[in-house]
Amino acid sequence: MTIPPPPRLRAKRRSPWFYALVGIAASATATLLIAVAIYSITHYIAPGGTKVLDNKFGDQWLKTSVALLELHKVRYGKYPSSLEDLKFIGDWDRNALARVRYYPNQDRTAYYIEVETGWMGRPELRLPDEFWRGTGYTESLKPASR
Repeated sequence: MTIPPPPRLRAKRRSPWFYALVGIAASATATLLIAVAIYSITHYIAPGGTKVLDNKFGDQWLKTSVALLELHKVRYGKYPSSLEDLKFIGDWDRNALARVRYYPNQDRTAYYIEVETGWMGRPELRLPDEFWRGTGYTESLKPASR
């Protein structure tokens, strides 16, 4: 008696349901990406170009820089001659310092600071006088060309 050969295995075919689920997942992902893009454009870019993000980033750059300047004054008794003189700064602090312009007075007891770049453009910031209270900030040191 001879033993018949084992049956040949056919390549396993995937169910049509599998392909339907993959198609639904792909279209859901595409829909989500489109929704995020529309939200970003309507909430950040369209209303005034990049002004919303410029102001948010600019506000953060300014506040970080002022905090670093004031800490330097507490530690060393005077404001730094330049931003490069600040010590113990983190990597994210460098982002802030690269986007501001700093103008100390001759004896480094006061300064003027402004943000040059927010996210992509120049921000329009209006901080209350209370923010500047107790700092060395003075508008009188603003360069004439600004």
